[in-house]
Amino acid sequence: MTEDAKRSTVAEPKRRTLLAGAAAAAGASAVVAAPAPASAGTAAPAAPRLPGTVGRLLAVPAAGRGVEWLRSALQVAVRLELSTIPPYLCGWWSVKDRRSDAARLIRRVIDDEMYHLGVACNLLVAVGGQPRMRATAPAYPGPLPGGVHAGVTVYLSGLTRSFVHDVMMAIEAPDAPLSHDGGTSPSVGDFYTAVLEAFWLVAPQLSTHRQLETRIGSDDLRPVRTLLDVERAIDVVREQGEGTSRSPADSFADDHPAHYYAFSEIYHGRQMRETDRGWAFTGPRVPFPDTRPMARVPAGGWSRPPAPVRQLLHRFDTTYTSVLASLDAAWADGGARALGAAVHAMRGMEEPALHLMETRIPGRRSTYGPQFHVLAQ
Repeated sequence: MTEDAKRSTVAEPKRRTLLAGAAAAAGASAVVAAPAPASAGTAAPAAPRLPGTVGRLLAVPAAGRGVEWLRSALQVAVRLELSTIPPYLCGWWSVKDRRSDAARLIRRVIDDEMYHLGVACNLLVAVGGQPRMRATAPAYPGPLPGGVHAGVTVYLSGLTRSFVHDVMMAIEAPDAPLSHDGGTSPSVGDFYTAVLEAFWLVAPQLSTHRQLETRIGSDDLRPVRTLLDVERAIDVVREQGEGTSRSPADSFADDHPAHYYAFSEIYHGRQMRETDRGWAFTGPRVPFPDTRPMARVPAGGWSRPPAPVRQLLHRFDTTYTSVLASLDAAWADGGARALGAAVHAMRGMEEPALHLMETRIPGRRSTYGPQFHVLAQ
């Protein structure tokens, strides 16, 4: 063991069930399939340009992937992780019974995504970068940041089977034989694998200044001090989202399915079990929950809503903007106090969101919902 490894204070993170490892056992007979790409829909308003998309970053030869490449890639990672939280929150808020299996699965994934966002931010400041969330927050509907899973359109809606399939499963879809869709665009796991390889190649000096340490859901966010710390953190991000391609017998301690398979269980209505034909949804039922009928938010937001709805939307967007500003401040020397302010503000988004989801759109059976618009300074 190297001296760096000995000095590492990061405990081995808890890992998740390796359901994606069914590829090794099931091969071509696997029953699970990846979702088809969602329709393109209406183009979202243009977001600020980032230092580079995932495709351009991955096109850079390994020898050219230095510290600046890492900073550019990790800023994309920050934006990518942030982009998953609003649609997942809308799905979770729309579920009426928070004790339902579906609600618990979604809430666990939201906690994981917040942890992933923290990991991306810690990695970025470790190599001298500065996370920018308010300035680069994605607009909905629109593609995933950086060109990951090209063809997928992420939109905001209440929980429906089509939303689970076309948005939630599509975001988390792994690039593994169990659910490989034959596409050529990189998955989230592909991207993080390239980032990890660059860390080992460059071996940058890692600074703990401005890194944060806190408990997020069931995971402990800790500063990364060594390359082994980086590898452990990225491994958890990849395995919580997509799973891995190793044997499913190597189950993790808490036995939670990776995000793609958790969402697949909601979509199919049953838990995954290994059968003679491979992995299939033949386990205990996962009933689809009763939900608030939040309609899909159109490009640009709701058109001419009534005054009470406008007030709720403004209240929500003001709070959401405050969350992003506090997160930016947390990784810019604001530390734990700024992070606490972000968490407090985030809890405040739920009340106006639920009021919107319980307000009928004139002439329709569906309801309004939050737009997640970032307000101008």
